[in-house]
Amino acid sequence: MCGILGVMANTPVNQLLYDGLMVLQHRGQDAAGIATAEGNTFNLHKGPGLVRDVFRTRNMRALPGNWGIGHVRYPTAGSAYSFAEAQPFYVNSPFGIVLGHNGNLTNAEQLKGEMFRLDRRHINTNSDSEVLLNVLAHELQSAAHGYELDVDSIFQAVAGVHRRCRGAYAVVALIAGYGLLAFRDPHGIRPLVYGENRSAQGNEYLIASESVALDTLGFRVIRDIEPGEAIFIDLDHRLHTRQCAQQPMYAPCIFEYVYLARPDTVIDGVSVYESRLAMGELLADKVRANIPLAEIDAVIPIPDSSRPSAMQLAQALNIPFREGFVKNRYVGRTFIMPGQAMRRKSVRQKLNTVGQEFKGKRVLLVDDSIVRGTTSREIVEMARAAGAVKVYFASAAPPVRFPNVYGIDMPTRDELIATGRSDAQIAAEIGADALVYQDIEALRQSISRLRPDLTVFDASCFDGCYITGDVDDDYLDMVEGRRGNKPAKSEDDSEGRASQQMVLGLSNGGQEA
Repeated sequence: MCGILGVMANTPVNQLLYDGLMVLQHRGQDAAGIATAEGNTFNLHKGPGLVRDVFRTRNMRALPGNWGIGHVRYPTAGSAYSFAEAQPFYVNSPFGIVLGHNGNLTNAEQLKGEMFRLDRRHINTNSDSEVLLNVLAHELQSAAHGYELDVDSIFQAVAGVHRRCRGAYAVVALIAGYGLLAFRDPHGIRPLVYGENRSAQGNEYLIASESVALDTLGFRVIRDIEPGEAIFIDLDHRLHTRQCAQQPMYAPCIFEYVYLARPDTVIDGVSVYESRLAMGELLADKVRANIPLAEIDAVIPIPDSSRPSAMQLAQALNIPFREGFVKNRYVGRTFIMPGQAMRRKSVRQKLNTVGQEFKGKRVLLVDDSIVRGTTSREIVEMARAAGAVKVYFASAAPPVRFPNVYGIDMPTRDELIATGRSDAQIAAEIGADALVYQDIEALRQSISRLRPDLTVFDASCFDGCYITGDVDDDYLDMVEGRRGNKPAKSEDDSEGRASQQMVLGLSNGGQEA
């Protein structure tokens, strides 16, 4: 997953994009970037690390312009440490385009071959986002009237992207001299929402991965971008929308509701917070059937994303809810940290126990999910070290038994603790006295009860059914093999050297100014 922003405003947008990326920081901690447009010139700065570390005052001053995009990166495809894969990406020809992408293309290798043989375009990195950018550039060239674009040709180009690309993609892009484009894959796997702010100077628009970015920046949420839909905002701030896919269908990633999104966001009309409350209520039924309630003295959440589920579960079971772990707010999310050793170390740095909530007690720990088991194992050990007599564990999500190939860092089956193990074996692996998982149907119900017409989800990491229909064992073997050969961090990617500030002079025809 990544976080993306696009804004068309009446005043400079550099601070607005910075503030929005700070709100979306949970979606990516590996790299950050901002591109702004001023006339036919793009200004771009990006680098590795958190938003606050990438952008200094001098960088912000070098980002003038009233429209732009931003990106925070969480690496899945490509290498984790290569600065060349930080976004946004840009191309000069045939139109100046800067693009930010959230998701993962499943046919990127096929498209790379087409780029070289048919489109005569060269891909410089291992990133599927650069592939997507070049597909869009080629389709714009094919749809253009000579070197001129209009709204119809832009939407025609997006339709061409949908025909060629497979997988998950939510996209924001700047087209030099024309405006801001955003679109979502035909299944709507990754989220994208837009909103409006009416000022004295005229309407302003903001597009973001999560509605919380619009809320905090003072924009009124209009709606989610539909699967397959594209919106284009021209330089006169006119908003154009069109469905560009032939057979779109809603199948959002269910893991967004479980873990990825902030609880105060709304995705496809469903409150993430309310869905997590429902997960806890339904999980309570499963706990009641598997663990004697008299054996549980307290329900304790693993902060932060499991807290709503744990609260609702405790209320449903009439068991005291207690905060047993204190979180260090200055340590990043361990799930999205590259490398098992780093994740394991960060668990101890991130959480500390409140001893009196464990000593002599039988506790039920509630987490949003169990992926690799690294965090769960460390947390159970911490609970026992704090004096817990028994440690039960409940997951608000089903067992993660399959790789996710749509933009979440769980592509290797060997890394998933639930693959090939029973619940009892997993409990033994993490050191718990008993383990209770949410049922997949209950998870779907926790969202569908809040929006009854939303019944299809990408739940591939739980059920192994890949919604795009093009993922098989050979593909998974390829992804896992590529991940196993990931290069180590090099000196050239060190923090002191891997930052980039660019001023890109671009004309409508893509020639250097």
